[in-house]
Amino acid sequence: MASGGWVLETAVRTTVSGSRPTSRQASAIRARTTASLSEIAAGSVDGDAEAGEEEVMILPAGYSDDARMIWDAATALNRAAAAVSPAAARLPPLLFFTDPARTPRPWETAARLPPGSAVVYRAFGADQALEIGLRLRAVTREAGVELLVGKDADLADAVSADGLHLPEREADRAADERRRRPDWRLTAAWHGAEPPASGVEALILSPIFPAGGASATKPALGAAAFKTLVERAGVPVYALGGLRPDRVALLTGSGACGLAAVETIQSAFGGVRT
Repeated sequence: MASGGWVLETAVRTTVSGSRPTSRQASAIRARTTASLSEIAAGSVDGDAEAGEEEVMILPAGYSDDARMIWDAATALNRAAAAVSPAAARLPPLLFFTDPARTPRPWETAARLPPGSAVVYRAFGADQALEIGLRLRAVTREAGVELLVGKDADLADAVSADGLHLPEREADRAADERRRRPDWRLTAAWHGAEPPASGVEALILSPIFPAGGASATKPALGAAAFKTLVERAGVPVYALGGLRPDRVALLTGSGACGLAAVETIQSAFGGVRT
């Protein structure tokens, strides 16, 4: 369907809006879980649901095939995880991780993410951290996208972020941050040893496949090991690391609650094709 607006498609009808859904609307859709068009076409949508109850956020015309492949995979994984753990239904299916070196203009990608996605802004002590954070806050709010800040709770407060992402070595901060900001979404990194202490809503496990950046020197876990780790995590788990569009299908049935990436998402969503 060609349309310049965002499309919300149900099992029995399609509605088109001239503007992107708001953050609140996107959260409501996510809480009821999402499914990809391929699931509906294959008849794999939950049979207990009445017609019209399953809602799908469809990318409008202009997005690349890679963007569609990633979004469909992320939402399908999220829905499958939510069938096992309802907590997964409240999580964004797609996380865009920023990096000062690899994503120097993250607001451009953030503005084009589907509503219900999230950005994890990692400033790494950059001089312009506050300026970039405020710019990201403005575009994510307009786009219906969540904004989490990596590690720096003061920066998260300053930019009115929706939550905090903690490094694995600082995951034990989660309980204190939860008491201080019960409204925040809290996530933490995980690299496959013992799962971090409780207090976070989700873990981001990496690297799944050979990856760049800080994960370049770490051995890839692979899809089979990822699935085993998800089963003992105790909370929903995202897949991060080397998630090229041609690899995301390998995570089908893994238990992942969604996908997280840096350059893959920037490449797929950073430019809109006409």
